[in-house]
Amino acid sequence: MPKGQSRTQYKRTRNKENKDLRPQAHAKYVRLADTKAKIVLDQIKGKQIAEARALLLFNPRYAASVALKVLDSAVANAEHNLGMDTENLYVQEAYANRGSSHYSRWRLQPRARGRANRTEIKFSHVSIVLNDVSTKKKK
Repeated sequence: MPKGQSRTQYKRTRNKENKDLRPQAHAKYVRLADTKAKIVLDQIKGKQIAEARALLLFNPRYAASVALKVLDSAVANAEHNLGMDTENLYVQEAYANRGSSHYSRWRLQPRARGRANRTEIKFSHVSIVLNDVSTKKKK
């Protein structure tokens, strides 16, 4: 840490220098299991925006409609906030993390011999990160 600079000032300047400038979007607390979302998101990783939208439009899963909204939001962020050309973008990262499962969000499932099991209602956080094709690594 440089002299004459407080820890807060140092962290503020460090974080500004290391800020991620890739366009991204997140949907939090979506009522969807993360394992089901990952199946859809794995299909669009590394694809151009037009191809990814086509895959999501014709996918019958509910996770595809959620991912399409997040993808459109990420594209709008790239165009409006960062001034990027949308034709040169591709999906660099697409992932779903497990959200919280509150105890108020479970139901009882009747079981044998008068017992009951909890049925948890799962939530997830869906994230999509885009990048420019000119920065894509050649394989």
